[in-house]
Amino acid sequence: MAGEGGPEQFKAMLGITVPLMVAVTAFGSALALGRAVSSAMEATARQPEAAIKILINMMAGCVLIEALTIYSMIVAFSLSGKI
Repeated sequence: MAGEGGPEQFKAMLGITVPLMVAVTAFGSALALGRAVSSAMEATARQPEAAIKILINMMAGCVLIEALTIYSMIVAFSLSGKI
């Protein structure tokens, strides 16, 4: 039947979706990091006296964004072991 899939179909789907997952996550992370740094630079230009606080908050946000990318890579490596 067309609806039934075996292990080969599961492996084929993983082979397609794992790289796609990593690509989407990397693209989203790049957009988020660019927006975060851009906003921090604009805020620093508006209030130079608050530059240190802005930098600290920007770095905390960038760490969380990068953590999402790292988690995605861990899941991708885990799933690629099943291919």
